[in-house]
Amino acid sequence: MSRITVPFFISHQGCPHTCVFCDQRSISGSSGTLPDAQEIAARIADWHGSAQGRPLEVAFFGGTFTALPRQIQQRLLAAVHPFLRSGVVSSIRVSTRPDALDAENVPWLAGQGVAIIELGVQSMDDAVLEAAGRGHDARASLDAIRRIRENGLMAGAQLIPGLPGDTPATACASLERVIDAGVDFVRIYPTVVLRGTELARRYGEGTYHPLTLQAGVALCKTLLRIAMRRGVPVIRMGLQDDESLRDGAILAGCWHPALGHLVQCELYHDLLFQLISALPDHSRPVTISCHPTRLSAVIGQKRSTINRLQQQGISIRRVLADPVLSLPECQVSSCGFSSRGSLLHDQIKIHD
Repeated sequence: MSRITVPFFISHQGCPHTCVFCDQRSISGSSGTLPDAQEIAARIADWHGSAQGRPLEVAFFGGTFTALPRQIQQRLLAAVHPFLRSGVVSSIRVSTRPDALDAENVPWLAGQGVAIIELGVQSMDDAVLEAAGRGHDARASLDAIRRIRENGLMAGAQLIPGLPGDTPATACASLERVIDAGVDFVRIYPTVVLRGTELARRYGEGTYHPLTLQAGVALCKTLLRIAMRRGVPVIRMGLQDDESLRDGAILAGCWHPALGHLVQCELYHDLLFQLISALPDHSRPVTISCHPTRLSAVIGQKRSTINRLQQQGISIRRVLADPVLSLPECQVSSCGFSSRGSLLHDQIKIHD
């Protein structure tokens, strides 16, 4: 049974830097004020009431949790402890910077019930990190991931492809490096230009050219494929849709309220095209089958995948849900032949 995350946004609290891309208030839709114990307890109780038996996870997002004064960290975590003891809350998650996680932080957090630490890695290329004003290098991220793993906690990494100086090659290399280091999951947030940031100034004067939506989707498709094939979940792709983002905060860059869905649609289009091309006669109408939960991604947003295949000269008879197929698998059939493949590898099986 999947957990429900009870979020507390502490935007920019504790962070010693303002990176060129950062405006946490717009990103989170929160002013970043720290909740008191009563607020924490009330929200947990409220979410528990509607969770229908699903376990809860409390998460402190948006700021640099471990850079807060220790007494404040203690106060925030202590408010959750009664719910941990009762079993209402199953785990605590915090986010922080790699260079704010020293050898003492992690075991202390583990002792306070923290089970997951997310790191704002952003890139594993030192030149990109310097251009973004991060204030740390890639080694700091590697050290932080190692400390988290050594203390038995789960490690997550946030990556921001498309920062100044970044390329598709360095973005892919960054993902590979954090996976090699042992992260349990990643978030991928293609760069957006937020009003009032240093990146907005550079964009305005023409010294920074952000990813377009099309380019960002293409890059994220490659990144998602890498992560899937390495067995590392991508738990979020693109900034969470929020009214503050729709209210003119985004000047440019790769943003869409359903970015992750667009990327999945692209992956399935590529797979379907390969499967159809592998049929002995792919000029005849084909039937597509996929796992029931992947119908939307296979059909595409507003039938985009089906329409695109038809524009490529492929006639689609119908799309069927088949629970026998795994989540990343698809099968296409036509004239007594079928081909089956998966997003996880390049092998295609043909049957008659």
